[in-house]
Amino acid sequence: MTVDRLNLLLLVFAAIMIVAMAAVRLSTRTGLPSLLLYLGIGIAMGQDGLGVRFDNAALTQVLGYAALVVILAEGGLGTKWQDIRPSLPAASMLATVGVGVSVLVTALGAHWLVGLDWRLSLLIGAVVSSTDAAAVFSVLRRVPLPRRVTGLLEAESGFNDAPVVILVVAFATTEPLEPWYVMLGTIVVELAIGLVVGLAVGRLGALGLRHVALPASGLYPIAVLALVVLAYAGGALLHGSGFLAVYVAAVILGNARLPHGPAVRGFADGLAWVAQIGMFVLLGLLVTPHTMRDALLPAIVVGLVLVFVARPLSVLLTAIPFRIPFREQALLSWAGLRGAVPIVLATIPLVADVPGARNVFNVVFLLVVVFTLLQGPTLPWVAKHLKLSDSSLGEDLGLESAPLEKLHGHLLSVALPEGSRMVGVEIGELRLPRGSAVTLIVREGTSFVPDRATVLAPGDELLVVTTDQVRDAAERRLRAVDQGGKLADWLGTRA
Repeated sequence: MTVDRLNLLLLVFAAIMIVAMAAVRLSTRTGLPSLLLYLGIGIAMGQDGLGVRFDNAALTQVLGYAALVVILAEGGLGTKWQDIRPSLPAASMLATVGVGVSVLVTALGAHWLVGLDWRLSLLIGAVVSSTDAAAVFSVLRRVPLPRRVTGLLEAESGFNDAPVVILVVAFATTEPLEPWYVMLGTIVVELAIGLVVGLAVGRLGALGLRHVALPASGLYPIAVLALVVLAYAGGALLHGSGFLAVYVAAVILGNARLPHGPAVRGFADGLAWVAQIGMFVLLGLLVTPHTMRDALLPAIVVGLVLVFVARPLSVLLTAIPFRIPFREQALLSWAGLRGAVPIVLATIPLVADVPGARNVFNVVFLLVVVFTLLQGPTLPWVAKHLKLSDSSLGEDLGLESAPLEKLHGHLLSVALPEGSRMVGVEIGELRLPRGSAVTLIVREGTSFVPDRATVLAPGDELLVVTTDQVRDAAERRLRAVDQGGKLADWLGTRA
């Protein structure tokens, strides 16, 4: 590596990022999933395009794992605990038992309809049975669905990477397969270790960040990133599920009302975009389209089995104990989006030199492209016709906390979203706890000091000063009024 080569790499990186940003804009306007555009950039640069030769599956796997850590962390930080808490039992069942059903049904289809041997059939079934966190997080946050459905899908996509990775590694070997009960025991132990590590890192990290004021606001995003990476690495080194650990830790940190929370989530969101773009471009470079012609028909057949048989059956069987309505089951089946995760997992047998691994990779790649084109753009239409699209859902209260260490206080920056029930409430009617006060309001670019009779308006930004002792109570009261209005206490929304 020389300085000149570094300059060239930086130029190429900058050009790719600029094109990718334009692709995001195009994706937003057309409804075309952005991952396909990023894959297209990689393919255009590859052997059948500009001629860049890249065939390092091991490097792709390593960088793909690193990207998935960042993507899962961003998803966890943006996941609202109140949305996923009611769905945790169903999501856990769908991410474990549902994955097992999907693997078996897809493997049966690959064996009987495509003619693959049982080892490769099970391998393909495991690779494609995980929903993709990046695809689910990005698409669902643009589709107005009921919170219970969104929470279930987000929790499932955050949880199901862990058991699928274990299955793929178990099947991607030339040695005889372990008995099923050994595999099941391994999955249970690794998930348990990952869960414990994620809980420990998340809770201890949140406790530390809430009680230790860092000297600069820019250090908080770095500290949170270090904690989620610690969760992944600790879980993996303890022979547990690092992916489950990072997601659990991120959910805890994201819901801990840390100082500078919006800045932390914004930083994670930017890193996740970089990770997605880099991962998809790299995967696009790895493929050679002219060699994939023979894999197109098997990919379509396996994809049809997966989308129209395996996924609905897994949802149906796991939904029975939870009495999920049929319409929601139908949406859950259609919203099982695939993305980069299956393609990254398909590099595992490539690295392990499993016979037929290249064919598996090609089938998985084409399956993801074809069925992402089918499912992604049509998801809003399906939700609308199932009468599950809920455009009335409002945004959450934007509340950011900044510690004032020397003054033993906090600054709370509060942004009122459209639909907030704080609109029309007088400052005095907020009834904030003693030791806190609204000191400034910014409205339409103009700032002023309010009095008790000032009425809040849509889009207002409030600056609230609190002492350390009442900071949590002030936050709870503001969120309660945002949800229940000035009568929050009487309507059952407690501060």
